[in-house]
Amino acid sequence: METLSELVQQAAALSDRPCTAVACAADADVLESVELAVTRGLATFKLYDDKKQLQETIQSKYPQLANHPDIELIYSEGMQHSAQLAVDAVSTGKAQVLMKGNLPTAALMKVALRKEAGLRTGNVLSHVAAFEIPGFNKLYFVTDSAMSILPELQVKAQIIQNAVTVARACGIDVPVVVPLAAVESVNPAMQATLDAASLTMMNQRGQLKNCIVEGPMALDNAISPEAAQHKGLSGPAAGKADILVAPNLEAGNILYKSLTYFARAKVGGIIQGASAPIVVTSRADNAETKLHSLALALLVSKN
Repeated sequence: METLSELVQQAAALSDRPCTAVACAADADVLESVELAVTRGLATFKLYDDKKQLQETIQSKYPQLANHPDIELIYSEGMQHSAQLAVDAVSTGKAQVLMKGNLPTAALMKVALRKEAGLRTGNVLSHVAAFEIPGFNKLYFVTDSAMSILPELQVKAQIIQNAVTVARACGIDVPVVVPLAAVESVNPAMQATLDAASLTMMNQRGQLKNCIVEGPMALDNAISPEAAQHKGLSGPAAGKADILVAPNLEAGNILYKSLTYFARAKVGGIIQGASAPIVVTSRADNAETKLHSLALALLVSKN
């Protein structure tokens, strides 16, 4: 897929529509993304929130959702209860995707990761974002910009596997993964280069599957064949990256926001690694970003 619109179309073409549980759904932007999703036939929804607040928000903003056959309204008593009901719907199989509404991310994740009937799998949770960047004819996946602050080698290995799962759900059978650094040579003073080299070796020995991993590599050489050629790089990932792995959360977050604000890239992102994909978007994200994130989650839920 070259665009996020194609990703939405692919999600709409699924043989059966997954159900999405939305915690604290009484939010105009969230409901706009729900309206866009049901219009395109992407999914069915369970919307959880206070009865009065949810009904008033729907009636004032999107009255067509009030009696929509693909939407079920479930009333809760407060934010915590709404999150609890939405997580329970996913953990019991009544829904296949969990989506954040108008509540703090930490509040939703605390419920989602509780030991009793939560969504824990024992795996590392990481954020995976799919970017449609002007001037490029493919989707790029960026990880991790939101979860692991300073991941060690084994955590980075799981971050890669999470991203590979997402990329494969989007049709990239063997994604090319580049652990990013400032240089291509291994420098003992730069931990990112040591980790990248180790991840490359792990891939070559079959410890990281269904992908090609090559690093360390600077961003320009990971995405530009011309830059890689000038640098004398000819490996399988030179200028051909599908997945860009940031060395730490700060670098990942800066890359993410640089793409969205400077490059005006479109994006959709999910948290991967739980027993079901989790859509956790920012209050600053528009309805289109929420729709792209939902489509990404729906594709992953079916793989």
